[in-house]
Amino acid sequence: MGFRVKIEGSETIELNVESIQNVRLKTDVPIDSNARTKDVGSTMVISGKILTAVDGDPFDGTKQLGLWSLIPAEKADCYRKVTVEVISASQVVRKIFFPNAFVIDYNENFGDTEGIGTFELIIRQKKDKLSGVKIEGGYGA
Repeated sequence: MGFRVKIEGSETIELNVESIQNVRLKTDVPIDSNARTKDVGSTMVISGKILTAVDGDPFDGTKQLGLWSLIPAEKADCYRKVTVEVISASQVVRKIFFPNAFVIDYNENFGDTEGIGTFELIIRQKKDKLSGVKIEGGYGA
């Protein structure tokens, strides 16, 4: 299984199958709720490896993820379109789309034993645009 991530804003960031290790999609409902509530959110956690460009390969987009995380809320570019494709046996089995995602948290970890750094990007869909979230799947084999 693999993942492709495309983030569109003032620039396009693409993370490929070799870089992404894990994607989690969460629906956030207040814990103290005893019934379905209007206060729902949608969060995605994307994690993987920071790859080094070798022999003319392009750099991975994790540097751009870090720069996106630093954009202040006053700038419109802090909200971006994010598309995640879950791939199995060379076919897309799930496609998740956040039309107005913003960064909640971004981490990079480096150690002297791993040889490669890792990253974790936590994004959330803008709450007033939650109806724009799309989760598609069931594509033909």
